[in-house]
Amino acid sequence: MWAARGARDTRRPPSPSSSLHSATFSNRRPTRTPTPRPPSRVVPSSPPRTAAELPRKSTSNDKHHNRVNMQRDEASVSSDKERQEKYGDENGISNLQLEDLIQMIQNTEKNIMLLNQARLQALEHVETVLKEKEDLQRKLKILETRLSETDARLKLSAEGQFGTEINDSLPVLELDDIKEENMLLKDDIQFLKTMLIEVAETENSIFTLEKERALLDASLRELEPRFIDAQADMLKSGPRQYDAWWEKVENLGDLLETATNKVENAAMVLGRNHDLEDKVDKLEASLAEANISKFSCYFVDLLQEKIKSVEERFQVCNHEMHSQIELYENSIAEFHDILSKLVEETEKRSLEHSASSMPSELWSRISLLIDGWLLEKRISYNDANTLREMVRKRDSCLREAYLSCRGMKDREIVDNFLKITLPGTSSGLHIIHIAAEMAPVAKVGGLADVISGLGKALQKKGHLVEIILPKYDCMQNDQVNNLKVLDVVVQSYFEGNLFNNKIWTGTVEGLPVYFIEPQHPAKFFWRAQYYGEHDDFKRFAYFSRAALELLYQSQKKIDIIHCHDWQTAFVAPLYWEAYANLGFNSARICFTCHNFEYQGAAPAQDLACCGLDVQQLDREDRMRDNSHGRINVVKGAIVYSNIVTTVSPTYALEVRSEGGRGLQDSLKLHSRKFVGILNGIDTDTWNPSTDRHLKVQYNANDLQGKAANKAALRKQLNLSSTNASQPLREFEGIADHFQNNNNIRLLLKYDDSLSHWIYAASDMFIVPSMFEPCGLTQMIAMRYGSVPIVRKTGGLNDSVFDFDDETIPKELRNGFTFVHPDEKALSGAMERAFNYYNRKPEVWKQLVQKDMRIDFSWASSASQYEDIYQRAVARARAAA
Repeated sequence: MWAARGARDTRRPPSPSSSLHSATFSNRRPTRTPTPRPPSRVVPSSPPRTAAELPRKSTSNDKHHNRVNMQRDEASVSSDKERQEKYGDENGISNLQLEDLIQMIQNTEKNIMLLNQARLQALEHVETVLKEKEDLQRKLKILETRLSETDARLKLSAEGQFGTEINDSLPVLELDDIKEENMLLKDDIQFLKTMLIEVAETENSIFTLEKERALLDASLRELEPRFIDAQADMLKSGPRQYDAWWEKVENLGDLLETATNKVENAAMVLGRNHDLEDKVDKLEASLAEANISKFSCYFVDLLQEKIKSVEERFQVCNHEMHSQIELYENSIAEFHDILSKLVEETEKRSLEHSASSMPSELWSRISLLIDGWLLEKRISYNDANTLREMVRKRDSCLREAYLSCRGMKDREIVDNFLKITLPGTSSGLHIIHIAAEMAPVAKVGGLADVISGLGKALQKKGHLVEIILPKYDCMQNDQVNNLKVLDVVVQSYFEGNLFNNKIWTGTVEGLPVYFIEPQHPAKFFWRAQYYGEHDDFKRFAYFSRAALELLYQSQKKIDIIHCHDWQTAFVAPLYWEAYANLGFNSARICFTCHNFEYQGAAPAQDLACCGLDVQQLDREDRMRDNSHGRINVVKGAIVYSNIVTTVSPTYALEVRSEGGRGLQDSLKLHSRKFVGILNGIDTDTWNPSTDRHLKVQYNANDLQGKAANKAALRKQLNLSSTNASQPLREFEGIADHFQNNNNIRLLLKYDDSLSHWIYAASDMFIVPSMFEPCGLTQMIAMRYGSVPIVRKTGGLNDSVFDFDDETIPKELRNGFTFVHPDEKALSGAMERAFNYYNRKPEVWKQLVQKDMRIDFSWASSASQYEDIYQRAVARARAAA
């Protein structure tokens, strides 16, 4: 099976699931104004269950709620136990060994299972509760109607208007019955109101369970990579010591085996000795009875001498055996001494790095807490800087202060932090990413993956990384942990006025994130989509100015401000033209253009909305567009930034020519600060050995799971299973035949879970892009053992190397490539791939295994960014 991706759509997420088993070419260029739609979020549905009848009495209903609460309490107690295990001792989670991590993951999985059970039980009841709620409301209306009718009749009876009729038809006893019924109706109404309140409580319980489940899921995702890292660290910590251990263990095993053999031989000799003694005794008895000859007596003496000799040999053997056992015991004691020393060294090293093992999620929370206090004027600027330095260094005192804050009031927490402030320096950088997207909270395309992937990689290297995003109404709030609004309002300039902005904070993928919510009448980010609005230029100009205003008012000492694509390209000219003169000039600006097709061109007068001087910037050497005579925001970022990057080395070369879409001259002029760095992928998310979207997990050493996923996907999509080992390869007439063809499925939708499955099931992945700045598809495909067939352009040329190209080192060859964008070139590459797949299965298997072992993580790319960051900061400090 193979999957194919069509020509590059530069702004929509490049989901492979949208073009399985098809490939098309298009010479049509994307329009300049991006109009993508946000991807639809696929939520897995639970299996249908039959809801149980809710008890009608309040006592039974209380049992139901108690049961749900008990399950939730069990999950909470389990979670508390886990946290106590994690932070209970004086060294915190720094003393966690591999076994502790395994236990924590198992406890977390148990908690998730308990919460899921409670959630399923709540869902089982919710449908019945809602139906009962409707029935109760109907009955309530009927009872209220009857009550009002009865009250009216009683009132009329009391006034005497129908005295005669009542005397004839309603005896006194009947009136008493009506009154009694009236009281019962009131009781029923009160009971029904109580039931409605309990229904509302049930709904709140379900919501709480959902939040707790999401938190535990995040904790589990945090623990899984740490568990894998701990395994790797343990193996890396002392390979020579481990070799020495195993050598001693093998020596001890040999000694034990030798000693055992000698003991067995000695036992056999001893047994023979006893047999001889028995025979001698019998002979002596026989001699005594038969009065045998002197020769017989001589023979007996000889036997006794031999027995004596055997006993002496046995004594020697026994002595030698005891010596071997003693030597064995001494070796065992020496082995335990070495083991104890190594354990002590491991614990010492764990103590030295205790703070660094604390989850990044919690360090991010501490960072957001400190910044919130500064913005709310609760701590001074100097104290905030000191605390930020401690966060950068993962200071153990700061960790202990944070962990001891549970149950304290806000003022006490602030005082607790201020008590442990100590001066210090750090080699880490303070990096701010300002962007329009971030996975998984606000994702349209590859930009979102870059922000989260690069941010996490830089954070692991010891840098303080923070993200600033717009607060979209359509973003995935459930992907943000501890989302809250700060008690502060930041005002920013726009079109001659100052507008308030709400500032929200939270953590996403362990990174601290600020969300800016403009209080502007245009409701810039309340449009139910990320891009594609008629006023996108003004929307993101506003956001860029508000983001810089937030940084300026927080008084942070920032090293790098990294902005991405035209949406935040405004940051570079705004920083140097509007804020550097105010003393906010410690940072260097890095701008990354992920796709030069989109440059943010607009009429020159529109630039004035964010406070920039149009006359000063509407110049050839500043922001005037090279082709159309308008303002070009990406050009402004190229001119004003200290560092300019794009997403692959080959694409960096291409955009200096026609690929620059009019900016090639500007890029050539500023080539000294322009570089291409290949993107990476999140290897925790894209990992076939742990991927929960797959039917069967697998790895490079065991590829059976890949075949199982392939068979399952064929069944899911109703594809032919006649020859499951044959890759499907029909293209002709796909528009007319894909509906009825058993070998092709054309899926025109975005489905994240299905995309994981397709990567795992496919044998080959076709990416015939006309142009491709970087491309993550081919990297993910190789991670899942799907051999890429790509056109040599952009990042594809930097990550896929032809298997038959002898000019390339053999260890780098990982796929099949073609140059010309036509059917003949593509078919040639495919035929070569099919030939290896069908005729040389062992060679193909080795290629698949090699592809799966290639490291496409962010570690290498982050090191390159770290290097250019540090060089820019060093130049700035040298010039200061």
